[in-house]
Amino acid sequence: MGGNACDDAFAWADREPGRVLFAVQADSAWRPVLAAEFASRVRTVAAGLLATGISPGDRVGLIGATSLDWLVCDFSIWAAGAVTVPIYETSSIEQIHWQLSDSGAVAVFAGNEQLAEAVRASKPAKVKAIWRMEAGDLDGLVSAGQSVATEKVASRRAAVTAETLATIVYTSGTTGRSKGCMISHGNLTEAVRVIVAAPGVREQILAGDSSSLAFLPLSHVLARVVMLCLVHAGKRVGLLPNPDELPRALATFRPTILVTVPRMLEKAADAARLRAEAERRRRLFDAAEATAMAWSMSGKQAGLGLRLRHAAFEPLVYARRRAGLGGDVAWLISGGAPLNEDLAHFWRGAGITVMEGWGLTESSGPVTMNPPAVQRIGSVGLPLPGCAIRVAPNGEIEVRGPNVFQGYWQDAEATQETFDGAWLRTGDLGRVDDEGFVYVTGRMKEVLITAGGKHVVPSVLEDQVRQHWLIAECVVVGDRRPYVGALVTLSRDGFARWKQRQGKPASATVSDLQEDPDLLEVVRQAVDRANAAVSRPERIKRFRIVPGQFEVGAELTPTEKVRHAYVLARYASDIDALYA
Repeated sequence: MGGNACDDAFAWADREPGRVLFAVQADSAWRPVLAAEFASRVRTVAAGLLATGISPGDRVGLIGATSLDWLVCDFSIWAAGAVTVPIYETSSIEQIHWQLSDSGAVAVFAGNEQLAEAVRASKPAKVKAIWRMEAGDLDGLVSAGQSVATEKVASRRAAVTAETLATIVYTSGTTGRSKGCMISHGNLTEAVRVIVAAPGVREQILAGDSSSLAFLPLSHVLARVVMLCLVHAGKRVGLLPNPDELPRALATFRPTILVTVPRMLEKAADAARLRAEAERRRRLFDAAEATAMAWSMSGKQAGLGLRLRHAAFEPLVYARRRAGLGGDVAWLISGGAPLNEDLAHFWRGAGITVMEGWGLTESSGPVTMNPPAVQRIGSVGLPLPGCAIRVAPNGEIEVRGPNVFQGYWQDAEATQETFDGAWLRTGDLGRVDDEGFVYVTGRMKEVLITAGGKHVVPSVLEDQVRQHWLIAECVVVGDRRPYVGALVTLSRDGFARWKQRQGKPASATVSDLQEDPDLLEVVRQAVDRANAAVSRPERIKRFRIVPGQFEVGAELTPTEKVRHAYVLARYASDIDALYA
């Protein structure tokens, strides 16, 4: 591949102008967006950028919800030869200021007036123009660009090469001082090529009338690269700005592919268990869950008894779970964090294959994937075609491939530190088995070393504790402490259900019941289950329930991964209490 990352959209407009690339909500229906319509909008907005003085290489900020306008702006920036700086909607004023000022952005597309005001309040150093997507500002750009010849836009787009910088994506830091990853057009187009070339992707996932519903923030590299894959394949993508509307949107759009993150799958499983309990069907659900996992683990070797149980649960449980995703989803693409192995087996046993992959912003998205043709649940899959993996002597995974980024923006020292020759140091710990499957076991920076010298990988324990229906989040602590401890937050729905079942006052808060023996016992059961997976010195000895919820933009990243450093600082007194 190569060239401009937006070229596929224009290629479809030339080759098949009537092809439906996107769909947007219009009242109670989904309005199709044709390739010709999308390419025309991108071309005319790009002309407006040229008319307002945007030059090749200029950085342009983009902050807003997942929407058609977001994609139009992103592709228009690329068509104009400029560089997109995507910013999460949930970013603080300080983070917005840092990313726009550090990148030297000269203009910003903002999803609405509230976000435009946040940009103004951040007082970015070089921003001269702020265009709102919802207030007709894009139409104003189109009008301004009427004086720009179509050939000039085409020339600007054609001047982009594989080495041209396409986007600066800032990593999800715990403060405003995140690093800007420089990703070229070649990095993006190669990322698309290696994903589509994985065994079975084109033949099964992208075959026929496959479609996807996009609700993850497009500022995240996984969502953005998958979107480029879908555009490349010419598949219909529904755009959902408000994830709270996901259940209704799934029912009306009925996608076959869903890109998600593990925490959302965990929440869906927790909600299903709570519903089963409320309907007095919990024993049935637990049996169906165990059967699905056994079915998935058995491969094609299921015995007669297991086959009969699986067939009996199909209409009672599995079909209902699939219906909750719209009824047609066959493929779940999970990334951004490790996925619990039992959860992956359950979904596969219920008729939906989960394809877990692994990568990072610095690799322009996935480096490995469990493609449909070669699945090994528990691993993050095989290296994608053209990508290579090795494990350094200290256990760190290092990668090499055409999708590896150009370096950190204006930070040569950090760039040098993250490369070992041609190999990218990922910061993840892991191993590779004899057949080439990659297993990620933790993050180097998050490994705890207790006062007794025991190395502890928090994610192993945290993932297990979070599987309990009452638990929302778990953060394992204990670095340079005498033993391992944990902070735990509770699920709102789970806590309400627990109070009702235990006869506790409905008005009681987590703070009120923080030391309640019944509540502590339930959490202790979740902790004991997690402790069974590790050696004695690694086990959680004490835990503390903390009130409130972890929020995106504070304790959580936009993909709902815990920001450990932030939590350690904010809850320092609670952590100290574990060791009092």
